[in-house]
Amino acid sequence: MNWIVDNLGLIGSLSLEHLRQSVLPILLGFAISVPIGWLAFRFRVGRGFILTVTGLLYTIPSLALFGLLPGLLGISFLSELNLLIALTMYAVAIMVRSVNDGLQSVDQATRASATAMGFGAFRRFWTVEFPLAGPVVLAGLRVTAVSTISLATIGVLLGVTNLGYLFTNGFQRRIIPEILAGVLTVMLIALLIDVLLMLAGRALMPWSRRVAAVREAS
Repeated sequence: MNWIVDNLGLIGSLSLEHLRQSVLPILLGFAISVPIGWLAFRFRVGRGFILTVTGLLYTIPSLALFGLLPGLLGISFLSELNLLIALTMYAVAIMVRSVNDGLQSVDQATRASATAMGFGAFRRFWTVEFPLAGPVVLAGLRVTAVSTISLATIGVLLGVTNLGYLFTNGFQRRIIPEILAGVLTVMLIALLIDVLLMLAGRALMPWSRRVAAVREAS
């Protein structure tokens, strides 16, 4: 406990770095997954292929991916960019299926009504389909966020400074409180982001709570 109190400054600075390195892949993964998920939903012939390929990205061991990306993209192995690209790929692997599932959950009659009212495909997607798919997409985004925050710790193996430092340094020096501080801080950051996403979902999609209440009442 004394170690944690004496090193609050270090823990705080590492937490900010860890948060920065996690948020960017989450946002990029979400932005990339929306059009890919829409393609999977829109074109039934290629849906299985798209979902399988993107899903397989998550099965690639992180160390192997770190080794492959520099050779494929011409970037340095020991770099933050290597970590960010890998985390973005893992985020896409989770989010594409969530976007597809969310769009699949939208009632066909609702789409037909929007089309009958003169909504074009683009307008219908952003004003009808995507908002109604929001609860399912948000659930996937919350899983993606927690997963990304946890996976970011392995960046320490690439020489990237984040909370993973507390694990390796604590193990090498046999300082158990340091390792424990790293575990607890990662958990707290993941919990904080999850709560913020949940609150954002409630604020941006108030209708989802009404629908849930109606379903429970019935």
